[in-house]
Amino acid sequence: MKRKLFALLTAAVVLALPSLASAAGKSFYLIGNSLTWDTVPSKLSGDVQWHVDCGKPLHYIHKNPAKPCVKSSTLWPEALKAKQYDYLSMQSHYGATLEQDVETISKWIEMQRQAIIVIHTGWARSASRAEEYAQTKPAGKMQHSRAHIGALIKRLKKRFPGREIRQTHAQELLARVAADAAAGKAPIADVKELYRDAIHMNVVTGRYLMHNAMRHALGQPRSQEGFNKLEPKMKKYLDSVLDSLK
Repeated sequence: MKRKLFALLTAAVVLALPSLASAAGKSFYLIGNSLTWDTVPSKLSGDVQWHVDCGKPLHYIHKNPAKPCVKSSTLWPEALKAKQYDYLSMQSHYGATLEQDVETISKWIEMQRQAIIVIHTGWARSASRAEEYAQTKPAGKMQHSRAHIGALIKRLKKRFPGREIRQTHAQELLARVAADAAAGKAPIADVKELYRDAIHMNVVTGRYLMHNAMRHALGQPRSQEGFNKLEPKMKKYLDSVLDSLK
């Protein structure tokens, strides 16, 4: 009986190894504001650093790197010159034009010649989420829409042919939850329940969703670490939403 149990446990460990190995030895660097912080970078697997400055778009962070609001940040000029990362995540946000996002992100990509690029889409304020998401053309200033992110990635791919560019699809995930909630197919009545204020995610449900959206984009296995208060019914539902990622 003991031998059988030991064999089963050994098999379970072996099966888990490929997932754990996917982040082992890999390095990850994230640049953004509090919507990047809501992906909980400290709970990601592997060698992870970040530069997070609250409420700021990327071109501001590029020009003003000295004093980010998150004190545990490794400043981007230091980090990106010190080593080549396997993955580089950058988050577009309010206050930037499409051209500013393209130019700023391109400068960082040029510093990281081999990294897989991840565009963290972020998400809109809860009050304007549906309106922004529905936009079909990029606005003058950044809106959290598929149009802006789609145009951004298209221009980056043209500028950097052959580079792998991914996205977190955070906007699409919230749209899916909103549709399910409206149809009575979610364990919440409104997608706003994933928010904790006008724009930030609830520290349990919303952050679980966004943390694992980031993990998916970074090639890491799904994790519940740090989200032990998540109710089983809600976890099952959010996992079904995450399963829609490709």
